[in-house]
Amino acid sequence: MEDILKIGRDFVQAMQQLEGLSQVDSVYHENAQSVEAVIPPGRDSRVTKGKVAIKGKREDWARTHTINTIEADGPYIHPPNRFAVRFTADVTQKTTGKRLKLREVAIYSVDDGKISKEEFFMYPR
Repeated sequence: MEDILKIGRDFVQAMQQLEGLSQVDSVYHENAQSVEAVIPPGRDSRVTKGKVAIKGKREDWARTHTINTIEADGPYIHPPNRFAVRFTADVTQKTTGKRLKLREVAIYSVDDGKISKEEFFMYPR
């Protein structure tokens, strides 16, 4: 349980410091999966496969949004290999100037000390 707790705490700290993008290379499995609650605009699937694709997804999001504030609360541990994080973010879409308040929970599965799957649960507006 100590391993999952450390991974979760380090992950949450990185997210709070807006270092989530740079963290993909070091904490995600090569074949990790990211599963969104719904199909994001401009994409044709809820599932992103592979560390490189996950990093690209995050880069695209960062390119199109300004993060005004972000809160990451957790980790909430579910031994032996999962943790959850609750996110609240205030972002502005760069193309429209529209400000959004987002809330979601993400469940992270860990295998061999690396995140192998992330699943996002959105809070409906």
